[in-house]
Amino acid sequence: MTPQARVQAGIEILDLVIAAAKGGGASADRIVADWFKTRRFAGSKDRRAVRELVYGAIRACGDVPVSGRAAILRLAETEVAIHVLFDGQGHGPAPVLPDEPVAAAGIAPAWLEAELAASGIAGDEANALLGRAPLDIRVNTLKADRGSIELPERGEPLAAPQALRLPSGSAVEQWHAYQNGLIEVQDGGSQIACLAVAAQPGETVIDLCAGAGGKTLALAAAMENRGRLIACDTDRNRLSRLAPRAERAGARLIGVRLLNPGQEAAALDDLAGRVDAVLVDAPCSGTGTWRRNPEARWRLSPQEIVRYAAIQARLLDLAATLVRPGGRVTFVTCSLLDAEGADQAENFLTSHPGWRAELPHLPAGTARGQGWRLSPRADQTDGFFIACFVSP
Repeated sequence: MTPQARVQAGIEILDLVIAAAKGGGASADRIVADWFKTRRFAGSKDRRAVRELVYGAIRACGDVPVSGRAAILRLAETEVAIHVLFDGQGHGPAPVLPDEPVAAAGIAPAWLEAELAASGIAGDEANALLGRAPLDIRVNTLKADRGSIELPERGEPLAAPQALRLPSGSAVEQWHAYQNGLIEVQDGGSQIACLAVAAQPGETVIDLCAGAGGKTLALAAAMENRGRLIACDTDRNRLSRLAPRAERAGARLIGVRLLNPGQEAAALDDLAGRVDAVLVDAPCSGTGTWRRNPEARWRLSPQEIVRYAAIQARLLDLAATLVRPGGRVTFVTCSLLDAEGADQAENFLTSHPGWRAELPHLPAGTARGQGWRLSPRADQTDGFFIACFVSP
């Protein structure tokens, strides 16, 4: 592909990404992969270059662009080499017209930037949300230890005790250490969030929103395969991925329960008042993970934030019924909005007399309200809010 053709490809893909963001369609990653499946002529260098263009443009635009062309033109404002490729040559884009629309720059749509600023995320902290995500792994202590494991790439030790940061592009899933369950890909901040649960061998612990089980596996390692660990979710497809991962990791204490949305309590009734700890890794806006999914900020609305907050409050109420007296509920969101963090924690304490919050003793992060915050700029992790509640 010529450089001009790469730019035109980026425009076409961005048109699809913008439409998907407006209509709740596929992720940018999926759209890029599907686009190239039908264009075998594109080599690996072409795919890499086009992907860089697409994600560079997504990061450069604050609000949803009117078109892929407008998005690329925004990127061209800072990368002049792109602008000269709008010459209509080599299957490239047509020349730029006078007063042609150019997407607006910014961190996010204006309303969302304001919400972040009100939550203490502005300036350099906000800019860091759109950086490039690192590649972190967790050494599985059921089979290995960070201090002695040998890997094809040298990893940088992180704040979490078993976390290593690897060079971007490391083919981790092809390593024997990964295939044999010695390591798992997991952001360093996610590992720190698991530390907040303080899961102990012999306890009964519930991962209430387990998804594909990344945090569940970290809890299993902390529990040294002793006790009872129950992974729950309403998404059958995601939950089905846990079993092979657990087998590879040697995590033998994990049980799985598929929950019906809105009827979760009935499926967990036998455990009410008997559980030592519940992790509520609740659905959220994902504002702390934009480094991995920058187009996600185009999918949000004020109504979505309210909807997520309501789900989080309901799940916290459920978790409170499950723990024994003196039991623990750990609330985690990968969001930096107070509506899904500090405000949610305050609301829980107000509506549950006798419960108390305990700031977790974690190796990174800072206090935020009744909880703890990790941020991409301050801690070089994904963004998280973490709160730990103790039952009367």
